[in-house]
Amino acid sequence: MANIIITGTSRGIGFEMAKLFADEGHQVLALSRNTAPIAALNHKNISSFSFDLFSVIDLEKLKTFLNDHWNTVDILINNAGKLVNKPFLETTLKEFEEVYKVNVFGVAEITKTVIPKMPKNGHVVTISSMGGVQGSVKFPGLSAYSSSKAAVITLTELWAEEFKETGPSFNVLALGAVQTEMLQEAFPGYQAPTTPLEMASYIKEFALTGHTLYNGKLLQVSNSTP
Repeated sequence: MANIIITGTSRGIGFEMAKLFADEGHQVLALSRNTAPIAALNHKNISSFSFDLFSVIDLEKLKTFLNDHWNTVDILINNAGKLVNKPFLETTLKEFEEVYKVNVFGVAEITKTVIPKMPKNGHVVTISSMGGVQGSVKFPGLSAYSSSKAAVITLTELWAEEFKETGPSFNVLALGAVQTEMLQEAFPGYQAPTTPLEMASYIKEFALTGHTLYNGKLLQVSNSTP
């Protein structure tokens, strides 16, 4: 059984992933600012505490947890995300910064924190978006969000090269539309063909096995536009 860290577990795909892994017997550390939904599960295989990706204090809290409870981290899933849906000319610098703090800088900091605990066959999976893929269909109002999701695609490629001798492996999944609250914020009224549970099931299997065949790769996981 694996030790797995998942960010953004208060709702949607992250919440479903935490349950799926835990039900299979894996040990899960579920990190999000709102811990109430995970705590309500009262699952013996899930640990959690309130966590802000851009908080130095919370990153130290994570280090302490790992030192006290886990010798290794087998899988890190960077799932947390922040979205702003606004015309570019109305998006403030602060709003742009807040999106990048979660989607880029926070991803980088937690990955940096966890890598020393990961074995050579460990796997870091970062969740991006089809909106961040070069050449994909783009939508107005998502300048901050989609550009931040493009940034983590390149980060994944860079990390895979930098750690190719020692591991872990790094891959990034660019998701299409999934029927989540975040999707409704981006595309009000749009009905996605994929449920959070369906996507969580796919990501779970990829996180457990994908590193055997992929490293530094972007996989587009989408059956719709958006």
